[in-house]
Amino acid sequence: MRGVATFLAALAVICLGYWAYHQNILTQHSVREVERLHRAIGAERERLSVLRAEWAYLNRPDRLRELADLNFDRLGLMPMSPDHFGDVHQIVYPPLLDQLISETLTGSASGPEQLP
Repeated sequence: MRGVATFLAALAVICLGYWAYHQNILTQHSVREVERLHRAIGAERERLSVLRAEWAYLNRPDRLRELADLNFDRLGLMPMSPDHFGDVHQIVYPPLLDQLISETLTGSASGPEQLP
């Protein structure tokens, strides 16, 4: 009986050792994967910062103004004039929103309990 118990204990130690080794390998694999992802994230952040810098460079107002002037006829652009702009009161709002805006502007805004 003592031999069977020793054999089972040895088998349990071997199984637990294998399980611990397997978990160690999985952990090392996960750590390598996390490190790879961190490197990829760093590379993407660097790429994003380069793209933001390029976007800022290409959208400089003086450059855009020059491009608009060069391609004015081909794009069919119209020169800006003050009559191209409207007044806030010319905007048509839905009835409820129009009521809220007018009440807010006059200072007699109703609370949420009074809304339909």
